[in-house]
This record gives sequence, C-alpha cells and structure tokens, in this order.
Amino acid sequence: MKRVLVLLLVTGCTTVGPDYKRPAVDLPKEYPTPSPEQAAAVSPEWWTAFRDPTLDELVATSRKSNVDLRLAAARVREAEALLREASAAFFPEVIGGYSATRNLVSTRTVPPPITTVPLQRTQHQLLASTNFELDFWGRFARATEAAQANLLSNRLSQDVVSLTLAGGTAQAYFALRSLDAQIAVLDLSLQARRDSLAIAKARAEAGLVSELDVYQAQGALSDALVQRRDAERNRALVERQLATLTGRLDLKLSRGDLFALPLPPTPPPGLPSSLLDRRPDIRSSEEQMIAANAQIGIARATLFPTISLTAGLGTQSAELGQLLSSGAGIWSLGFGLALPIFDAGRREARVEQADARREQALALYQRSIETAFREVSDALVNVEDSAGTEEELKLRLEAARSALELSTLRYESGYSPYLEVLDAQRTANDAELAFVRNRQARLAFSVDLMKALGGGWK
Repeated sequence: MKRVLVLLLVTGCTTVGPDYKRPAVDLPKEYPTPSPEQAAAVSPEWWTAFRDPTLDELVATSRKSNVDLRLAAARVREAEALLREASAAFFPEVIGGYSATRNLVSTRTVPPPITTVPLQRTQHQLLASTNFELDFWGRFARATEAAQANLLSNRLSQDVVSLTLAGGTAQAYFALRSLDAQIAVLDLSLQARRDSLAIAKARAEAGLVSELDVYQAQGALSDALVQRRDAERNRALVERQLATLTGRLDLKLSRGDLFALPLPPTPPPGLPSSLLDRRPDIRSSEEQMIAANAQIGIARATLFPTISLTAGLGTQSAELGQLLSSGAGIWSLGFGLALPIFDAGRREARVEQADARREQALALYQRSIETAFREVSDALVNVEDSAGTEEELKLRLEAARSALELSTLRYESGYSPYLEVLDAQRTANDAELAFVRNRQARLAFSVDLMKALGGGWK
C-alpha cells in the first residue's frame, strides 16, 4: 500500500490534458481601406462623441434597464457561482450530524444475545465526517480553469450586449432625427405646393391656363401629404423601438436637428490583429475555446485512479446526557482507491467528445475573427463612400433648388408649362430627402465602425 501511495505521489503530481495556446490566425497586414494617419482618441463611451445630451441619456437608460443586458448580468452571476463551486473542490467537505436510534435485538440469533444486556437498545451519536478526493491528475484544476474561462466569456458576452445595445440605441436615435429632418423638408415642400396650387387656380380663373394645371398641382400636393404621413408613421415606430431599448415604454421625444450632430472622429490606423484583443466577441470566443480545452483534461483524468480519504470524529452513547462524557468519543480514518477496469470505452469516448468540442470552439473562434475583419472592412468602405456621396448630393441639392426657383419664375411669367414646375418640385424634394438620408447613413456607418472595432480606442 505504501508503494502504491508513493507511486501515485510521484507520477500523479501533474495536470493531464493539453495546456492552452492561442492558435495562429492568418490575417492580412492591413484593411482594404486603411484609416487616415491622423486620428483622434475615442472614449469607451464613444456615443458621447456626438455631443447630444438626449442620446447620452437614452444610452445610459438602456444600459440600466434593458432586458437583454439584465439577462447577460444574471449569466455572469451564475458563472461566478460556478467558479466558486469548482474552486471549492480543492477543500474537504465536512458534514455534521446527530442521530438517535432505538432497536430490538432478536433472541433467535446465533449466537444468542447476552442476557445481561437489554434487548431494546437506544443509541445516540454526534458525528462530524468528511470525504476528500485528492486531485492527483488535475481534474479539479482543469474544472476550475474551465469555470474561470466560462466566467470571462460571460463577462465579455455582457460587454458584447452592452456594445450592441449602445449601437442599436444610437442608430435608432439617428433614424428618429433623420425622420424629423425629412418631416421638416416635407413641410417646406407642402407649403411650396400649396402656393403652387393657389397660383395655378388663380391663373386658371384668369383664363391663362387650363384646369389641367390645377389638377396636376392638387396631385402634387396630395403626394406630398402622403409622404409626410408616412414619415410621421415611421417616426412613431422608431420612437417605440427606442422605448423598448430603454425600457421606458412611455418614451416621448421632441423634434431635433439631425445636422446638429457632429460626425465622430476617424478611427486610428491599425492592424487587423488588434481585433483579437479589442473585440469582446472574439475574446469571448477564445475563452470558450479555453474552457473546451480544459474539458479535455477533465475527461482524461477519469482514465486514472481516484484516491479518497475519509475521516469521522464524534461521540456515541446510550444516553443523550452522556454524549459529551469521558469515554464516549469515536473516530475513524479511511483510504479508498478506485481504478477503472472495464467500461466498454465509455471514458475514452468522453475524451473524444471533449476533443471534438474543442475543434468546434476553434472553428467558431476563427469564424468570429473572419466576421470581425469583414465588418471593419465594410464599415471603413461605407464611411468613406458616404462621405464622398454627401458632397455629390450637396451639389445635386443646390442645382435642384436653383432649377425649382427658375422653373417657378418661368411658369409665373408664362414662359413654360406647369409640368416643368412639377418635375422641378419632385427633383428638389427627392434631392432634399436623399441628402438627409445620406447624413443618417453616414452617422449609422460610423456607429457600425465603432462597434466593429470594439468600441473606443486610444
């Protein structure tokens, strides 16, 4: 027995299973659309860069009250408890108990009971016992490693939810402000078309034009009214979306100016490899891979013998009042060795399952990196292209406004038909709305970029 113990102590002081090493990932040296060399730092609370108190309040409220974030926080607390449970396996569990029994001894046993001892007997016992398994093969250590990685993964997943929630709130807010701007544009268009209708009616009554101009002007006005009603409907839907995100179901927001929102600073130039340490979703995937790697060690440890130590200390007596008297003490010590002999390959199959789960975690980790690289690349392209598009739309808008002014003067002077005014009104209205929507897209793409890069940066 002593030789067995010495052999186990010498050979068992190791942790079975593979130690984790971050896998090599082949990433390009730079993004397809690199960032400018001059870039400003952005706080981890990146939405404050838009300098809008209403947006700041909405994001703060959503991070406090949103259901998804509360769910993620509860998962973190569960993972913390699981880690404490795994760490407790290194310490013995001591159980205290008291028992009282009364039994009758048969007189027909062989040998017969001693006649001087009563056949009905009472027994009181007060005992503290423990059963402790020695972690020779590192099963408890690997379980703690897996629980620690699971906790970190849940914390990082909470960061992912927080980042996604802040991004969704910001983009919904930009959509709301865009609709405010579109409604303002449509209000101006409605006023212009009402004026045009009045002019067309006056000219028709004077016999200068036919009733066709009046019908065309009325149709253009009705079209603008439908557009405005649709914009109001969409604004109400976006406002409800913000109410759900923030947990304030009675949320009401007043009108705001989309173009008062500044464009955020340009992100700094960097290598795609920085995403491995910046993006919380990638780091969470890596922690899941670490946990899966540790599970292999847990499965392999079951292939080796388990050693348990047992002990008990207490008192025992026939009378309750004598439990603490001299001579009532009892104790026990025990040693147990369990060695798997035959299980039809069950334990080996569990090792293969754990190894397969690690391969799955590795594939998910690599996919998260590829997704992150694509998201950053797409966001950089969208930010750059939307900035260039804004300049072109601005020129288009100025030209459309001038064309509308000129066509209106020509119609009032009798040099052109009303059809030119209608065409100019539609063109100007479309140009105004396109300019507003592009600014919204530009702000939304900047949020996509911040989310793709993992939030703020120095």
